[in-house]
Amino acid sequence: MAKPAKFLAALTVTLTIIGAAASPAAWAQTAQTTPETINISLSDYAFTPAALSLKAGTAYHLHFINAGSKDHDFTAPQFFAAAQVAPADQAKIKRGTVAIDKGQEMDVTITPVAGDYKVTCTHFMHEMMGMHGTITVQ
Repeated sequence: MAKPAKFLAALTVTLTIIGAAASPAAWAQTAQTTPETINISLSDYAFTPAALSLKAGTAYHLHFINAGSKDHDFTAPQFFAAAQVAPADQAKIKRGTVAIDKGQEMDVTITPVAGDYKVTCTHFMHEMMGMHGTITVQ
């Protein structure tokens, strides 16, 4: 009789888990929503917007647009190291940097972690000329 009791207990636990996952509240928690798109323009010599305010645990689709006459990058190593980056976009970030050639666009989907982060363009003198900003994730 011990075996049927164990089977029944395992079946009850399995059905409880399946039932919880199928409940409307559970579906609402696990349903994927479309990430909010944030356009980030890189120009000669500024980021627009220069200050990003994001929510921790919320997915964002960062759409980088190099509107400048030169190559630029969006370098935020601590931000990208802490964030969850979509698997398809991980190769676009090298050492905390997203490099965008002039006239090009690039998309990266991330889910950030709370903190305050610095962002710069690492090209020669670009930061000194105004290409820097902040990312605040609450």
